[in-house]
Amino acid sequence: MRQEKHKEGKWTDRNFVTEVLLPSLFSRRGGTRAAAGPIFPKVEGEQFCVTWIGHASFLIRTERANILVDPNWANWLWVIRRQKHAGLELHHLPAIDLVLITHAHFDHLNRRSLRRVASRQPIVVPRGVGDLVHDLGFERVREMDWWESFAFRGLEITFTPAKHWGARKLLDAHRGYGGYAIAQGGRKIYHGGDSAYFDGFQTIGERLAPDISILPIGAYETPSFRDHHISPEQAMQAFRELKSKVLVPMHYGTYRLSYERPHEPPQRLMKAAAASGDLSRIRFLVEGMPTVL
Repeated sequence: MRQEKHKEGKWTDRNFVTEVLLPSLFSRRGGTRAAAGPIFPKVEGEQFCVTWIGHASFLIRTERANILVDPNWANWLWVIRRQKHAGLELHHLPAIDLVLITHAHFDHLNRRSLRRVASRQPIVVPRGVGDLVHDLGFERVREMDWWESFAFRGLEITFTPAKHWGARKLLDAHRGYGGYAIAQGGRKIYHGGDSAYFDGFQTIGERLAPDISILPIGAYETPSFRDHHISPEQAMQAFRELKSKVLVPMHYGTYRLSYERPHEPPQRLMKAAAASGDLSRIRFLVEGMPTVL
């Protein structure tokens, strides 16, 4: 059995192929495929209507715009099989006004999905990622650096830091990565993209204090043991430092990218939230079910 070395230098006997990939190939895909699309509730004032598509893909609706973040309908990421159907079919989407991409990794920037979404609207990507989307049918490609902001239909979009990496290929070191905060009036929603835990969460909280934080809670036991995703307990710590009122978990249950069992991230998050007295502030979304926050 192949051995792997984790970040503290110790060797383990775990095998990603036999423990993760093969069981994923033969498991039944979960979730449902509704024949009719969802009924989107009316969004008023400073409300956000959030629909989880799966993994890190979200439809965020406001009174002013429909925004897609990291849209991905792929059933395969190379040899990694999707474990749950997408919560929304592509043809059930409302007209999309803006697309936001957090970084160039294949589970967040899926060119085939983006090509099907593109209808001459703008797309926003981190610095150095524009060449991956220029030919897909978007009207305008905007590249952003950390803390850069722009106005869009009465909203303010800010690109925020993260602790991750943005390479599309092995030596592709020039590409950026991060998250997005969307502000309307006095309320903000934040999509954290991919990130390990870092002091930037506290800085984002001090500068933006998003009311709603969408944070990853899975893929923390990767084969490489690199520190590039947050655990559920670290997500709770980041949530408090972000000064948010509501935590929406993501990045679990759709693609098995690491050793932890699919049910483990939400269970650990609930346990950590209960211990800190924050359980009522966690909003687990069902894929494909629009939720007004």
